[in-house]
Amino acid sequence: MDRIVLEGMVFSGKHGVSDAERVRSQRFTVDVELEVDLARAARSDQIEDTIDYRRVRAIAKEVIEGEPAHLIETLAGRIARKALQMPRIAAVSVKVTKRPPSMRPIDGAAVLLRRARR
Repeated sequence: MDRIVLEGMVFSGKHGVSDAERVRSQRFTVDVELEVDLARAARSDQIEDTIDYRRVRAIAKEVIEGEPAHLIETLAGRIARKALQMPRIAAVSVKVTKRPPSMRPIDGAAVLLRRARR
């Protein structure tokens, strides 16, 4: 299976277990890897035969900037669920990273999950 990888998308959101984390926006980094057959797109050079990266980015942005969640696991799950609603995507891996103030100095705390079409 071929892969499309979107790395380093950064959005602001109000997520976290503590009230302090949900009071003001903090930065979240999202990486998404899509498993999809790209043979047709490689031959045709037409966007209709692949996955429009802008739609995947819009999903990640909507989730991170949207409804608050306590866990980054929840955010990653929401992104994966929405991405799998797009046609042709067989599986998706989503990594969500944040830098919790309570854990600094730290480069980031992250969760990486993979979901496949059933």
